[in-house]
Amino acid sequence: MSEHPEVLDPRPAAVGHAEPHPHTAPHPHPHAHPTGPAALVAGEPVPRGRVDAVLDAVPARDREARPEGRARAERQRRRWATQVVVADELARRACAARGLTPPAEAALARALAVRGTEVADLGSIIAVALAHSPAARTLLAALEAEQRVPEKAVRGYYDRNPDRFLTSEALRRGVDPYGGAAPGDFLPYDEVHDDVVRELRRAMGRQAFFDWLDRARAEVEYTPGHEHPGDPSHPDHEHRH
Repeated sequence: MSEHPEVLDPRPAAVGHAEPHPHTAPHPHPHAHPTGPAALVAGEPVPRGRVDAVLDAVPARDREARPEGRARAERQRRRWATQVVVADELARRACAARGLTPPAEAALARALAVRGTEVADLGSIIAVALAHSPAARTLLAALEAEQRVPEKAVRGYYDRNPDRFLTSEALRRGVDPYGGAAPGDFLPYDEVHDDVVRELRRAMGRQAFFDWLDRARAEVEYTPGHEHPGDPSHPDHEHRH
């Protein structure tokens, strides 16, 4: 149940399994099961209160008029928030294992500032986890710094995407990069090389983060009502792209 954009291609792509997206309209939610953990990570409890805090910071949309529909949406939203909290907990542990010190924790309200493009690129769980989890951002930065971009990949990206390297003059003239363009209509490879490396390293770092999260989730045990939103073992599950 992962959310993976294509590696070595930083352009936006619709990715991920169904997770309720962050919302802006205030809507109170019931904090069911006030005691006991939401999940166990390596046998250690993740308190339900951390899930409630995410739910409070990212209010629900009022899209479903029927009571049963609202109840289902709220159950799924709790599962979504649990994934955000679990990603944060796993990132904290990964940072500790690597000797990384995340900055002071930001307010959960920061999650409300997640851009739609980030949700499209990352999936709403990871986008919100990165928005409010200093540990997740620290780990992502470390993974990105570890990436080495082969020169062949840089050249290949430049050659496959001529539309991204038209000069401003060629853009004003409406030049078709795939037919009729002259060599002078494109930015020189050497001029854009470093920018392409940065973009590909960023994409590779994200892929490494997704791969790490997939592996790390293997040691997570969820309590009933806190499963992944797309887990087919519960009747509310959704799977869409």
